[in-house]
Amino acid sequence: MRAYFGIAWAPIEHFAQMLAEEGELRGLIGPRELPRLWARHLVNSAAAAPFLGADAAVADVGSGAGFPGLVLAIVRPDLELHLVEPMERRIAWLSDVVDEIGLDNVILHHARAEELHRRRTFDHVTARAVAALDKLARWTVPLLKSGGTLVALKGQRAADEVATAKYVLRKLGIVEATVHQVQPVEGVEQTTVVVAKRR
Repeated sequence: MRAYFGIAWAPIEHFAQMLAEEGELRGLIGPRELPRLWARHLVNSAAAAPFLGADAAVADVGSGAGFPGLVLAIVRPDLELHLVEPMERRIAWLSDVVDEIGLDNVILHHARAEELHRRRTFDHVTARAVAALDKLARWTVPLLKSGGTLVALKGQRAADEVATAKYVLRKLGIVEATVHQVQPVEGVEQTTVVVAKRR
């Protein structure tokens, strides 16, 4: 695990410690998630990193406890991460983590994704456990620049979601949607990443 995160190990470990101490108390993660924190949440979130271009502006929609947005901000300091989260208590948590770890590449937006439509666009939009792809696309694709990509961390039914959403995706200007299976760390279950490119 330490080798996988490399120079990001210390801040990632700090983030994990904060989650272990406060995550359940603040209603961010359930008690059953704590033993699976590394494999299911931190490594899973980091799996999106290779799909994001260098020095890109990225919006993470529905950041919640910080997955994948805060993890990506830590492992990819070259990125400008915009964390979009409508719930006030979650924004307060994200702000606490940003201050505590000293992340200078994070901008918080206390808003729903739709509130940013037509206000600004990004090179990439990420999301994890937010909604089915057809609904998620309606919220996220309008935030993409031309040629930008939606990078969604999905479950085992990702291919079915892509098939179900194909007409919605086409209507929104998505020209290609691909499903990738990523095995970041040996012994940790695969992460499914859907990458949808906007025209």
